[in-house]
Amino acid sequence: MAGACTAAVAARIPCLSLGRAAVSFGFRHGVSALFAQKPERAPRWLPACRQKTSISFLSRPDLPNLAYKRLKGKSPGIIFIPGYISNMNGTKALAIEDFCKSLGHAYIRFDYSGVGNSDGNFQECTVGRWRKDVLSIIDDVAVGPQILVGSSLGGWLMLHAAIARPQKVVALIGVATAVDSLVTQFNQLPVEVKKEIEMKGVWSMPSKYSEEGVYHVQYSFIKEAEHHCLLHSPIPVNCPIRLLHGMRDDLIPWHTSVQVADRVISTDVDVILRKHSDHRMKEKADIQLLVYTIDDLIDKLSTEVN
Repeated sequence: MAGACTAAVAARIPCLSLGRAAVSFGFRHGVSALFAQKPERAPRWLPACRQKTSISFLSRPDLPNLAYKRLKGKSPGIIFIPGYISNMNGTKALAIEDFCKSLGHAYIRFDYSGVGNSDGNFQECTVGRWRKDVLSIIDDVAVGPQILVGSSLGGWLMLHAAIARPQKVVALIGVATAVDSLVTQFNQLPVEVKKEIEMKGVWSMPSKYSEEGVYHVQYSFIKEAEHHCLLHSPIPVNCPIRLLHGMRDDLIPWHTSVQVADRVISTDVDVILRKHSDHRMKEKADIQLLVYTIDDLIDKLSTEVN
C-alpha cells in the first residue's frame, strides 16, 4: 500500500480522517485490521490462467435478453454492476470472479441491455431501463441474499436495487459511486450550452476514458435520469455499505461518496478514500482493497447469521 492514503468514514461520524493507515469508526474489524489480517489470502484470487465461464442469456418478455455469466456457490452471492457503457469483462468484474471462485461463493456479472453481448439498442437505453436490468438479474438469476458491487453509474443503480429489493440485497460496495452524476454535471453547464445540447439532442462530453475522447450522451438519457436522482432526500437503504473512491477521480468527485454516506439511513457505512487512485480504480492495490472489502462483508454477514 506504499504511496496510498486511505480513510474510512462512518456515516454517523461527521469527520474525515486521512493518514497512511486507514482509520475506521464503522467497520466491524476496521480497514486497518482488514489489511493486517488477510495479506496471505491475496494470491488465491490472482491465478496463473483463467478458466472461461460460458455466457448465458436471460429471456424477458417485452425486454431485451440479458447476457450474463454465473458461478454457483455459497451465500451471500456477489453481483457486479458495471459503469456507463462498460461491460462484464472489465478488470474489476474479472478480479471479483476469481476471488469468488477462491472462496466458493456465488457470483454474477452481466451486460446491460444495449451493451456488450446483451440484446437491445444502446441509443434507446435509459437509467430506468438499466435499473430494470439489475432487478431482472436479482429476481430471475440470483439465488438467496446478495452483496451488490456497483462501479461508477453501477453504484447509482445498486442503491436503487437495494431500495426495491431490501429483503434480498444484504450489503453494498460502491466503487467511484456516480449517484446523480450525469444530471448534476449537466445542470452545472452554462445555460447557453444546455440549450445547444437540447437542440442537438446529444451531449458530447469530453472524457479520457472513451476511445473517441468523448461520450455521446443523449439528451433524452439525461432528462430521463432526472427521475432517478437520489441525493435530494434521505435514501432508504439500511444495509451495510462500503464506498471506495479515488481522490484523483476527475470524473466523479470523491465528495459524492461522502454525500451518499450522509444521505443513506444506514448507520453501518464507511467511505474509504485512496489518495492516488483515479476513477477506474483498477490498479493492483485498488483491486486488493475491493476484494478485501468484499471478504470483510462476507465475514460480517456470516457472523450475524451464526
